[in-house]
Amino acid sequence: MIALSGGPRIFFQWSPFSNNVLATAVVVNSTVINANNIDEFTWLNASYSPVLKRLASQNTVDYYYKTHKAGESGPNLKFQNPKYLSIMNHLRFYLPEIFPKLSKVVFLDDDVVVQKDLSGLWSIDLQGKVNGAVETCGEKFHRFDRYLNFLNPIIAKNFDPHVCGWAYGMNVFDLEEWKKQNKTLHRFITRGRIWCNDERQLWKLGTLPPGLITFWKRVYTLEKSWHVLGLGYNPSVSQKEIERAAVIHYNGNLKPWLEMGIPKFRGYWSRYVDYDQSYMRDCNMS
Repeated sequence: MIALSGGPRIFFQWSPFSNNVLATAVVVNSTVINANNIDEFTWLNASYSPVLKRLASQNTVDYYYKTHKAGESGPNLKFQNPKYLSIMNHLRFYLPEIFPKLSKVVFLDDDVVVQKDLSGLWSIDLQGKVNGAVETCGEKFHRFDRYLNFLNPIIAKNFDPHVCGWAYGMNVFDLEEWKKQNKTLHRFITRGRIWCNDERQLWKLGTLPPGLITFWKRVYTLEKSWHVLGLGYNPSVSQKEIERAAVIHYNGNLKPWLEMGIPKFRGYWSRYVDYDQSYMRDCNMS
């Protein structure tokens, strides 16, 4: 994750939250190259946040690292990735605490490429919402019932299974509204043990499901050209969509730095790799 923060005086702060040096380097390089204007926070830990404490629990670790039988497959197997145990993957829920003096930030995942200047995001009126995001309702499986367990009475009582989901990867957050509306994940967790998602009763894995809960009815829909998704799994994403996009997102398993990445999409990413950097030359890239 990368957070870009700015205010009326057009000062910008860059904060990379990622363990992936290669991927983050491309996000930063592409953002800086396409920006028209470019101008220390304390790490959160398990003692501060119950959700981070839970990530370190043996039950959670076993779930992500458990051995599966040969040939086993299933809808949730691909999500059992140790990256979801990373503290960095959960910092997105604590942006007001990380940037207490800022009014707005732009959030970028480390598998995106910025193709156009993003300063226009600061002038978008979120109309009292906290999170500006692109909706993902083009396909049925991107609605709430895809991510949350509606057999659980807490979920069934509080949320609509047919509502459109939205995407992490390129978001604009109004931190002033966030603080006013008190929408941080640990506020939910303090309501009771169930909000720690023990035994995965509310959702299976990942940060999007708790994001859907946290920002329920607090999302402003951005125009789709701000954030085009699917380059990490969908070879049908059109060249026209990609070229119009301010940000393209390699969400999915087919990352552009991997051999299995979709070949026709790799160039949009690799053009921002600085091969003059010695550590980049040492990386094992396909």
